[in-house]
Amino acid sequence: MMVTKLVFVVVALIFELTSAGKNDVYKGFTVHGVKIRDQSDLKILKELVSNLDLDVWSYGFFNQRDAIIMVSQENKTKFLSSLDDNGIDHYVHLADVVRALEDHDEEISKWRNRRNEKTVSFEDYPRYAEVNEYMERLAVEYPNIVTLVNAGPSFEGRDIKYLKISTTNFTDASKPIYFMDGAMHSREWVTVPVTLYSIHRLVEGLIQEDRDLLEQVDWIILPIVNPDGYEFSHTDERLWRRTRSFRPEISTVCYGVDANRNFNISFNTIGVSSNPCSNVYPGPEPFSEVEAQYIRDIVYEHLDRIQLYLNIHSYGNMILFGYDDLTFPPNAVDLHYVGSVMGAAIDTVKLSVSPHYVVGNGAFILYAVSGSAQDYVQFAGVPFSYTLELPEFNRYDFRVPPAYIGQLNMETWRGIAASARASVPFYKHRYNSRQ
Repeated sequence: MMVTKLVFVVVALIFELTSAGKNDVYKGFTVHGVKIRDQSDLKILKELVSNLDLDVWSYGFFNQRDAIIMVSQENKTKFLSSLDDNGIDHYVHLADVVRALEDHDEEISKWRNRRNEKTVSFEDYPRYAEVNEYMERLAVEYPNIVTLVNAGPSFEGRDIKYLKISTTNFTDASKPIYFMDGAMHSREWVTVPVTLYSIHRLVEGLIQEDRDLLEQVDWIILPIVNPDGYEFSHTDERLWRRTRSFRPEISTVCYGVDANRNFNISFNTIGVSSNPCSNVYPGPEPFSEVEAQYIRDIVYEHLDRIQLYLNIHSYGNMILFGYDDLTFPPNAVDLHYVGSVMGAAIDTVKLSVSPHYVVGNGAFILYAVSGSAQDYVQFAGVPFSYTLELPEFNRYDFRVPPAYIGQLNMETWRGIAASARASVPFYKHRYNSRQ
């Protein structure tokens, strides 16, 4: 008994030391909720974000959901004074970021210790190696429907792998392809179990009512777009968002690019920063990041068949479509319809602490940006391209407790399944028109 207690104390001490080192970079930082009433408030906030290099966790939604902004100790007074001077209400969301992150780390550790059996990857926050092991196992155990593909190495040399799931080995052109990915922004950990759970529901956890999704649709699921940043957010900086590319000719101290601003559509024109240290730095040129290149290559390899692309992010309970420059694709009505089907399916089983999903054009609901994956894939010719912002259950932001992951997976899968079924008739029309 004494040995068991000693082991537990040692493990707890190691965890505490590791956690402290990882989170100390945020010492003195606070997070504030900002009540945005209209476009003029949003404009002021965006100027503050740019001038003070603030970290936007969420821009919210006018009069419904507050913006959530992290600010350093040295910029806090100027930030709050500017809000006060403009009559913009605000409040403290997190008074101590380090403490909040350490509490979340401890909660994850306790969750894992309470479980009697090895945690399944999609019921936890799996690391990069665990995700690959899960996909590799399925490819071996279900070779008739699962193919493991290595898109290529990340900047730091990690293989970026994804699964192709099909009953016909992707040879039946009459079947649409549903392409989804997660962890393009590395700190959005909760996007990864959602992709893994989707794989589970299509393969080892397939139930009769979902058999049509396997037989009538082919799937490409890429759980971790940005493995370098994802691992860095686990080991060094929990709130790291960008890739980890390093270009000393641009900056000797700042690493990475916002991968979701790195695509070749209206590149570097709006909603970005020229500061290479910024979380919305788009990179020196389109597709400077191999992570964005792989998304592009997958899309063009299967462009004639990909019917729906889902770029999964966290957080905000939103289903967004293009274009992010305040214009609309020709099929905007259809985009809104399929997005609404997705949102309604989730809303029927969501928790009361989570708001209803908002569906619409990203630029009008949030803000205009350039170079996003969603816009690029839409413009490339995929009929239905969305950014899905997962729930944060009212107050947990990026720190969604692991106990909520099962609920999040279940409800999101409902939406994914509904959107797949809703898009199939559109693909049949598309396919038949080519015959």
